[in-house]
Amino acid sequence: MKDGEKALYQPLATRMRPANIREFIGQAHLLGEGKPLRRAIEQGILHSMILWGPPGVGKTTLAQLIAAQARARFERLSAVFSGVKDIRKVVEEAKEARDVKQQSTILFVDEVHRFNKAQQDVLLPFVEEGIFILIGATTENPSFELNNALLSRTRVYVLKQLTEEDLLAVLKSALHDRERGLGQLAIHISDELQLAMVRTADGDARQVLNLLEIMADLAQENEKGMTVTPQLLEEVMQTNLRRFDKQGEAFYDHISALHKSVRGSSPDAALYWLCRMLDGGCDPLYIARRVVRMASEDIGLADPRALTLALEACEVYERLGSPEGELTLAQAVVYMACAPKSNAVYTAFNAAMQAARQHGSLEVPLHLRNAPTQLMKSLDYGRAYRYAHDEPDAYAAGECYLPEKISKQVYYSPVARGLEIKIKERLAYLRELDRKERK
Repeated sequence: MKDGEKALYQPLATRMRPANIREFIGQAHLLGEGKPLRRAIEQGILHSMILWGPPGVGKTTLAQLIAAQARARFERLSAVFSGVKDIRKVVEEAKEARDVKQQSTILFVDEVHRFNKAQQDVLLPFVEEGIFILIGATTENPSFELNNALLSRTRVYVLKQLTEEDLLAVLKSALHDRERGLGQLAIHISDELQLAMVRTADGDARQVLNLLEIMADLAQENEKGMTVTPQLLEEVMQTNLRRFDKQGEAFYDHISALHKSVRGSSPDAALYWLCRMLDGGCDPLYIARRVVRMASEDIGLADPRALTLALEACEVYERLGSPEGELTLAQAVVYMACAPKSNAVYTAFNAAMQAARQHGSLEVPLHLRNAPTQLMKSLDYGRAYRYAHDEPDAYAAGECYLPEKISKQVYYSPVARGLEIKIKERLAYLRELDRKERK
């Protein structure tokens, strides 16, 4: 291949970008016939927007189609590499295009959530004045990552993960397109292998096209064209292409699903989300720490063994590592999903913490104070304290251990599940002794 030909090379994913809105695959809830966004695009009506969705669903392509349909200038910035200086350069060029050529400008900001607050604020006056139309793309929840001021000046459109049917349509289009795709190569890929490729791509059109391009480079040539074998696909698929963002919202969605599955006593779902996180490359020790948290937050004293098992699973993983240690995490997760549930301690802790903050520095009652010196004793420190072990049933009935202002507060109320059934009965018995003593 000549140097000039190398310079013209474009990845298959770039070549197969839709040329118009009719070629766009997926997002029927936004771009189907008669949908407001589609009508606006077809009529060239521009407005600032945020496109929120996972990778490979067409955010950049959609922005380019909007610009092309409206015959607007298309400027692109990456929030990862660009700053205020780059924004101001776009502003100057947009003003010139507007004043001299009467042409609108669309500023597409990829990964817009990566702009800090100051950089987002710089965009505001130019969006308001109509210097440019802002289209921001993000994989993160805009309500968490973008300033309210910027959100109020844009419309948020949620792009959904592409379905298997969508990705199969993308794949077949690339296989049969002789101008932009690989149609001239006569590549044969069975329906079963196409479906396997689609599932490997995990909702990402760019991934499936990249995978197809690699397969085309390695496919075996014969008299009928080129054939992709199951062995070749397995070899290429060694790289994990499943999406698992270790920093963004998807990460927290997965751990949330695991936690709620344990809380909801669903061992099957808990195992599934555990495996999704492990398969996606999540640090198993992070999962182990969260499992320990679940044992205290959602099981508590209904089954104190859950906390012990969670700690042991964490320790075993530290000793064995992966993959042997991962089984102990699975064991802990299944046990906890099946265990009786109680958030009584969690609720009591939060209530007590709120009381500690709300009431300030209430004094320790005199009878509970330490009295190591004669002076303290003369001030009645520790006076009238009743040593519980000297009392019947090792309980000083009627004694109060809280400050007087909050002496009647109850923070811990055990539930009628697991070990807390017995704890509940024991506390009821002791409180009845208190009632009789205080008569």
